[in-house]
Amino acid sequence: MPEKLKTIVRHPIKTMGEYILYYRGRFFCGIYDDRLLVKPVPVSVKLMPDAEMEPPYDGAKKMILVDDVDNRQFLCELVESMWEELPKKKEKKCK
Repeated sequence: MPEKLKTIVRHPIKTMGEYILYYRGRFFCGIYDDRLLVKPVPVSVKLMPDAEMEPPYDGAKKMILVDDVDNRQFLCELVESMWEELPKKKEKKCK
């Protein structure tokens, strides 16, 4: 995981060789095949209007490819500004 993201994300979840990243309990991005892909919420689209959209894996919904992964300030601002628009984590139902 890039060092820049370690200051934002405290508990990345490694799954099948990839990383799923949460910020304050909400999923916002993942690292797939050495690509940082964020959820396409309105603010992320606005901050990266020319960014490419790519699926993280075959059959998945497209996400926004972040090219500027070395810009720590941009990454922090992006994640913080996305938080309000991210869906809340679904509660698991007791059986």
